[in-house]
Amino acid sequence: MDFSKLDNRIRNKELFNKVMTAEEASKFIHDEMVIGVSGFTPSGYPKAVPLALAERVKQSGEKMHLALYSGASLGPEVDGAWAEAGIIAKRLPYQTNSKLRNSINEGEVEYLDMHLSHTPQYVSYGILPKVDVAIVEAVAITEEGHIIPTMGVGNTPVFVKQADKVIVEINTAKPLALEGMADIYMLENPPHRKPIPITKPDQRIGTTYIPCGNDKIVGIVITDLQDKTRPLTPVDDISKKISANILKFLEKEVKLGRLPKNLLPIQSGVGSVANAVLYGLCDSDFEDLTCYTEVVQDSMLELLRCKKAKLASTTSISPSPEGLVKFEEEIEFFKDKIILRPQEISNHPEVARRLGVIAMNTALEVDIYGNVNSTHVMGSRMMNGIGGSGDFARNAYLTIFTTASTAKNGNISSIVPMVSHVDHTEHDVMVIVTEQGVADLRGLSPKERALEIINNCVHPDYKPMLLDYYKRAYESAYKHTPHILEEALSWHIKFMKTGSMK
Repeated sequence: MDFSKLDNRIRNKELFNKVMTAEEASKFIHDEMVIGVSGFTPSGYPKAVPLALAERVKQSGEKMHLALYSGASLGPEVDGAWAEAGIIAKRLPYQTNSKLRNSINEGEVEYLDMHLSHTPQYVSYGILPKVDVAIVEAVAITEEGHIIPTMGVGNTPVFVKQADKVIVEINTAKPLALEGMADIYMLENPPHRKPIPITKPDQRIGTTYIPCGNDKIVGIVITDLQDKTRPLTPVDDISKKISANILKFLEKEVKLGRLPKNLLPIQSGVGSVANAVLYGLCDSDFEDLTCYTEVVQDSMLELLRCKKAKLASTTSISPSPEGLVKFEEEIEFFKDKIILRPQEISNHPEVARRLGVIAMNTALEVDIYGNVNSTHVMGSRMMNGIGGSGDFARNAYLTIFTTASTAKNGNISSIVPMVSHVDHTEHDVMVIVTEQGVADLRGLSPKERALEIINNCVHPDYKPMLLDYYKRAYESAYKHTPHILEEALSWHIKFMKTGSMK
């Protein structure tokens, strides 16, 4: 290998002695270990070593059951390949891979679905078993052995701090211009924890590298593999209508004096609705926006390009494949407009509350009292996970959940008498938006919330059914939060038996 071309990537010559193949590096991983990997939704994750390990296990047939910790979802080279090889025994805190999802729902993998801000605490406090090996993708390693991350920080700093051994994948496909975007600030455990000194989204409070040290690094693998980021979900008519409803609501809040003209820092989840809202902001009258979020995707990059937003603080840059190419071509433009933080900071309740974030996330279903299910289809089948939505929902100045009013070609109502699983209780949900309209639940009692949601957000096919349920529940039960328990989940049961809630 021509090391002369790597001088700017590996800046301590002694570390060249630790350069090895992915196959050699995989030998540091053994059965029943806890592996912490870099990456977040899915960006900045290691690829070569996980693929080599999966192939090794397939070829050797050796026993390999690992606990896999990450920041959020990972690419198919980890979640997919390891699920297929049967080497994941436990997974946390979030995933989106279909093979892994099936293994979770079939009971083959134990899955701990967690608030993303809680994961680093669980690791640092020793609540979770200790990380044995950290595998980290990097742009470069400094003279002192510190790691410069690529496009996803996630939980990497706490994994590196705790791990006995660190394997670094130097990805030469990632531009060195990424150096300087990261702002790594780590927290002490109580009782030594200090306030996080962020009062504006654009503040930098840490280092541009992840502290590690040369001695902890046991292997360095050179790769040029790009992230398998997701294609951009098309923005359909329903998403556009939801976006228009949100923008009208925000404009009204400004007129009422409850939001400033440039809004408050925006947090947005992923998917077609989130993209539609942010693209809608590009065409709106709002200006001088800021973002304090966990993932920057194509639409948020476009907000920065069109100069409607001046800064995005995040823990991951995860554009579509086409968006990734464009981002890397324009990286000098974005370098002073994006800050990459550990998710311990990007998702921290303290910061979200202080900044007064506007949180916009997606629901699978909502009930008439405002409880939200973000994770479980029909109550039992895991979709992806709660992710960071709970971190922001409970602590935001304004919490908005969006969903199309129906699913499965109209055979499912996304608004139901009672959700089949609760991720966000009525106490954390302020506004519900569907393509039908907006339900502002702030300051309303349960009965008032029910009528607000039914009258404004429910599809016409289901509105009479929900009004009938609510009327009969009010007449036959206690009056504070009226329910007919025999019928509360009957809509789900009917769908599972007949294929329709109608």
